[in-house]
Amino acid sequence: MRPQGEPYPTERVAPAQITMRGARYGEQANLVCLPRLSTSLHFVKSTGRDVVRFEDGVPSELHDQVVVEEPLELRIGETPIAVVMRTPGDDIDLALGFALSEGILIDPTELEAVVEVGENRLRLDTSRQIDADRFRRNLYTSSSCGVCGKGSIDAVRMTVPEFADRPAIEGSVLVSLPGRMRARQETFAKTGGLHAAALFTMDGAFRALREDIGRHNAVDKVIGVAAADAWPLTSLALMVSGRISFEIVQKAAMAGIPCVAGVSAASSLAIELASDVGMTVVGFLRDGTFNLYVGRLKGATG
Repeated sequence: MRPQGEPYPTERVAPAQITMRGARYGEQANLVCLPRLSTSLHFVKSTGRDVVRFEDGVPSELHDQVVVEEPLELRIGETPIAVVMRTPGDDIDLALGFALSEGILIDPTELEAVVEVGENRLRLDTSRQIDADRFRRNLYTSSSCGVCGKGSIDAVRMTVPEFADRPAIEGSVLVSLPGRMRARQETFAKTGGLHAAALFTMDGAFRALREDIGRHNAVDKVIGVAAADAWPLTSLALMVSGRISFEIVQKAAMAGIPCVAGVSAASSLAIELASDVGMTVVGFLRDGTFNLYVGRLKGATG
């Protein structure tokens, strides 16, 4: 345990430059390989608890696994911009995905480093000057709610790009995604208490999955990890394990993702935003059926 009064580690590891192929333009681009966090951030996603289980009114004691939820403060310079309630782990992915999906960063290469400046506190070092107060949230971001307020919605509508000649996904590919995502939800299998977000190509090839207690955190994490390989993510579809909210569609749109699917319903505002920018939104995707709220499917004639 760190002695009281001892400063937190702030040593910065110089990020390496790697070359990867961009998905949209098919050209080489130098993307930042982010430095590792120091080991003082612990990444325990679940923990044991004694519970009393009732079956047919009969109690029995057992040891169960529950999801860990902890705050993570994100800063630009010395200015805190958000406190997200998240499941520890994949915090660099979360930081990068959050910055991209909120429009703080335009491109992943603008993030030079993620530095631990305290317990559950990360500082984002950027290559250009950013007005941190512009993006600062008045309230913490809970694990169930994200962007709130009319002003935020208006700002999002102005910054989300429209999709032109977006790729489409086939219905036969869509119906395979929930089962394939569920098979990779390792922590959910232990706890039953995590959301998941996964990325697939339009042909159904798996690309990445992240879990978190917050739906939008899982989306930020999976965007963050995918952004290290290509940007924007115009050739991928996003699959989420719950309902499709306005913020999930907004985050996908900011990342260039043209298709969002979920096992539950989509909200009216999510459908409106998707319609405005030309995205495809599919809900109630389970047991071989789904609802197409807006957009188009490859090969569909109806």
